[in-house]
Amino acid sequence: MDNLYASKDFVWSLFLGHLVIEKLLKAFAAKNDLAAISKIHDLNKLAKAAGLDLTESLKDSFDIITSFNIEARYPDYKHLFYKKCTNKFTSSNIKRIKDIRIWLLELLKK
Repeated sequence: MDNLYASKDFVWSLFLGHLVIEKLLKAFAAKNDLAAISKIHDLNKLAKAAGLDLTESLKDSFDIITSFNIEARYPDYKHLFYKKCTNKFTSSNIKRIKDIRIWLLELLKK
């Protein structure tokens, strides 16, 4: 994620940021022996399935980060997303992803 951001590949940087949070949520679910949720990509649904109680702010952040999962999106959406991914937009969302990553890693240590 950081390398793609540094090379100004903002769209793919944010896509990988989504994957970081998705995989950590799935790790949390696996650690707690919860049902298999491997095909879910919506971060709020994953967090709920993992048994996490989220603040409204985190729910909003998860909605935003989920929108970075461009893999299955339609071409029109992808085009709009590419235009949206300015340096400012990307850097603020990478910070959001890093903060959530740290929080999830702390939860996994418990």
